[in-house]
Amino acid sequence: MSESDYDFDMLVTQESAPDADLSFKTFVQASYSGLGIGRHSNAEKPLSLDPEICWQAIYSRDPRFDGRFFAGATTTGLYCRNVCPVPFARPRNVVLFACAAAAEAAGFRACKRCQAQAAPGTPAWLGTSAVVSRAFRLILEGALNDGNVEELANRLGLGSRQLRRLFVQHLGAPPLKIATTHRIHLARKLIEESGFSMSRIAASAGFRSIREFNHSIRMSTGQSPRELRRSAGAQGFSGDAGGLVLRLPYRMPFDWAGLIAFLKRRAIPGVEAVTDRRYQRTIQVGQLGQEPGYLTVEPDEAGSRLVVRLETNSYDGLGQTVERIRRIFDLGADPVQIASHLSRDDKLRDLLAARPGLRVPGVWDGFEAAVMAVLGERLTGVAARNTVRRLVERFGTPVETPIRGLKFLFPTPDALAKADLAEFSCIGISEARTSTLKKLAGTAVLQELRSSASKTLEEAVSQLRLVDGIDESTAHCIAMRAFGEPDAFPAREIGLRRRLAGAGSLPTAEEAAAMAAPWRPWRAYAAMYVAG
Repeated sequence: MSESDYDFDMLVTQESAPDADLSFKTFVQASYSGLGIGRHSNAEKPLSLDPEICWQAIYSRDPRFDGRFFAGATTTGLYCRNVCPVPFARPRNVVLFACAAAAEAAGFRACKRCQAQAAPGTPAWLGTSAVVSRAFRLILEGALNDGNVEELANRLGLGSRQLRRLFVQHLGAPPLKIATTHRIHLARKLIEESGFSMSRIAASAGFRSIREFNHSIRMSTGQSPRELRRSAGAQGFSGDAGGLVLRLPYRMPFDWAGLIAFLKRRAIPGVEAVTDRRYQRTIQVGQLGQEPGYLTVEPDEAGSRLVVRLETNSYDGLGQTVERIRRIFDLGADPVQIASHLSRDDKLRDLLAARPGLRVPGVWDGFEAAVMAVLGERLTGVAARNTVRRLVERFGTPVETPIRGLKFLFPTPDALAKADLAEFSCIGISEARTSTLKKLAGTAVLQELRSSASKTLEEAVSQLRLVDGIDESTAHCIAMRAFGEPDAFPAREIGLRRRLAGAGSLPTAEEAAAMAAPWRPWRAYAAMYVAG
């Protein structure tokens, strides 16, 4: 039977469920084979969609495929998630896309029933070249809100034409379309879920003008922003009283207990407050990062989402703020794909089964992660709380919040750079660590720290090691948590090597790295499982 003979009104029968599992595994393995992360990848291999597997996912409405691809119907001009409750068009009238931006670049609009823009983070970039992977991440962090494609390409070390070509080849849409689609999806969330004014939504989502905002929303949805709000019946929060509430989806499984326990052990006194069900911290937001605020994150009992309550006087650059929160909780991870690869190793198989969906916890700010690493923060150990408390109280900025224990913003690079050496000595920080902190806070080093996220793992580690006092393992820990490097692995960390040894002899750093080689490009996740 040819593909065009199938009717999308059909559903996969119960008897075909095993085949659906097999197809999903095949889909995951096929995606992994095109990964552009790590030195062994094929950077020119584009992500391909297997129509047979995609059809099966549509027939069964299998939630595991949600956001992995999108289906555009030429008869309606709409694109949908595979879990859409509305019967799909016939195969001959459907076009498959690797990401939402590719569908919108082809002229399709997001379906209102399945809300294609609300799918859990599309992992299309995971199957692309290393350059596209990093560029995609930078775009989500707002690289094209104030900059242009030429500047983004320069950060990645190639020409703008080459970057556009790679994006079209691997994702089906150019960088600007990816960025615009991301802004539209955030703006639509705010239109439907908040009471913000349209001008405020435009600024918060990263649009440069209200005209660009209106045009983009109408082209994407077929409605003006006000029409979209009326049809959604949005009530929401004003943002001036009670803060802003956002719901951020993630892919199941999700080990909330393991992630929150990791963050709780490392909570920065005065800056973070962590319980078994809630994460809270002070933040600085806005285009210049100078507006104080605080946030609360907790699981949504209604579904696979995190509820974020954000309170600040400025919501400009909200997209960057959201991506920082997503980075802390590693919401962009694809746990099924990661587990599919790591489970090939007998040493990890039981750990994966015991803690499915383990994430690599991130941090709010790269400088903060580097300071904590210098003070003794490791994957298997925490910095001395009294030393961290004194550092925050002496150099942090006092703020008022209604949350008990949240009294300070984390010290800024400028505050540490200008501090007298004697002040560090008074709060119990050694001369060697003081020297490292002062150098870390320097302007030139900070610039390298900020740009390291756009470089390869090897380049990022090399740049961090230019600072006296930051060794290779410390640099890998910073890369894991600050830059979201999935292949970072602190092989020289003694605690990690002890856990790798088990009842055997302690391996050297070189032996630990050799043991971890089969785990590439997911060594950071393997390290989390081993560290326990």
